[in-house]
Amino acid sequence: MHLSRAAKPRADQSTEKRNAMPSEPPRPVVKIAPNNPVFDLPVIVGIEEGCFAAAGLDVSFSATYADREKKDTVATPFMGRLKENQFDCGSADSYNVCEWASIDRLERGTRGGNIAALRAAVAAQAILSFDDALQTPRDLADVPVMVQELTGSHYTAIQMLESAVGPEHVNIQKGGLPQMRYAALKSGAARAVAVMEPFISLGLKEGAHIIAASFYRGGEVISPDLTPEQRKAYYDAENEAVDMINNDFYKYAHHVTAHAKGGLAPHELMRAFVHYKHVDYYDATLFNRAYDWMKARGMSEGQSQHAALVVG
Repeated sequence: MHLSRAAKPRADQSTEKRNAMPSEPPRPVVKIAPNNPVFDLPVIVGIEEGCFAAAGLDVSFSATYADREKKDTVATPFMGRLKENQFDCGSADSYNVCEWASIDRLERGTRGGNIAALRAAVAAQAILSFDDALQTPRDLADVPVMVQELTGSHYTAIQMLESAVGPEHVNIQKGGLPQMRYAALKSGAARAVAVMEPFISLGLKEGAHIIAASFYRGGEVISPDLTPEQRKAYYDAENEAVDMINNDFYKYAHHVTAHAKGGLAPHELMRAFVHYKHVDYYDATLFNRAYDWMKARGMSEGQSQHAALVVG
């Protein structure tokens, strides 16, 4: 069947009209530097379920977890670690880290930035051991506890042990990423380690026991280049992802257990040691409490103010 001469111009006009229509503006690109999957889960789900795309944002990770494992070793300087380095050099726009480290990294960094929220993951660090002689925090007097220096495992280990054994008997052993600390525990290179999920569930499955545990949150470190409107869109979408996780946790648990590299099935991940809630504003009272604690232990020179580091 052939188009008539009369029909042809109408088709051409329709094509010209479509071509003349303005194209959709590009979505703002937001690159996230990876932390541990248990903390990143709301971002993973937000990408997977299209929450960020629906909010008009192009969100993706700036590197892989395998990249992080290669780069972050015991010897890696704090600001040379993958997430900190990528943020400081501008390859990433945001990352989450423990509350104390969010302050520390902004003070150490050269790029500038802000803490835009308390992160959605509320997780435990647990001190684990296979050693029957170590049962309570008081048993850890002068016993090395392996952590990754100046991360949540380090800060929370100090907080869990100080009141039990006294600051002078807290013995911190430097280690790497959580999977490396857990491997050291299994091999006997460490008597006790501080780890988060999935390594708490994995350790309990494999015969370790918990000596102490502490829940904590973290800060969302974010680039000063993102506008308040973009930040709001980002966190609204992340909160939507949190609701999805809470409605069907085990639909997404495989992202966390993948960190155990086959050692733990998704259904074996316990709900007791991590939960998720909407991000919160990091108010001055909480900030000052954390900051005073850091200053008292020589972990910060105390040159920053809440208004300088935190945005709403």
